[in-house]
Amino acid sequence: MATNMARRMVTEYGFSDKLGPLRYSENEEEVFLGYSVTQRKNISDATAKVIDEEIRRLVEQGEEAARTILSAHLDELHVLAKGLLEYETLSADEVRALLRGEAIRTNVGNDGPTPNRPRSSVPTSGGPAKNDLGKAGPGNLQPEPQPGA
Repeated sequence: MATNMARRMVTEYGFSDKLGPLRYSENEEEVFLGYSVTQRKNISDATAKVIDEEIRRLVEQGEEAARTILSAHLDELHVLAKGLLEYETLSADEVRALLRGEAIRTNVGNDGPTPNRPRSSVPTSGGPAKNDLGKAGPGNLQPEPQPGA
């Protein structure tokens, strides 16, 4: 994925000081039953080599930058990893709260916010159904009006 993005940055968007703002398009069609024999080459071998070098440079610089950022923020990375292991998903506000060292408060059920209550990726059904006698359990499969309907 990074290589494809770097290739587009170099060949389509002009993100290379060596190649400049020109668009270098290559035939990227798949070879099928000798079809490539009839394709014409749009760039020289020397230019293709420079493109490959620039792609490698961009990918390696990106990897180095990512490693530097992650190393500098290793403690925050571990906090977020633990939060994701516990809660599975985090909103932007929850990420910010974790990074501030605060407990995450989730709205689970009708009892209001509950601190540090793990969330499940399986949605709830709204609680157990009540039968015709008003007791929890199977039954009472009658449709109920929905708010706003």
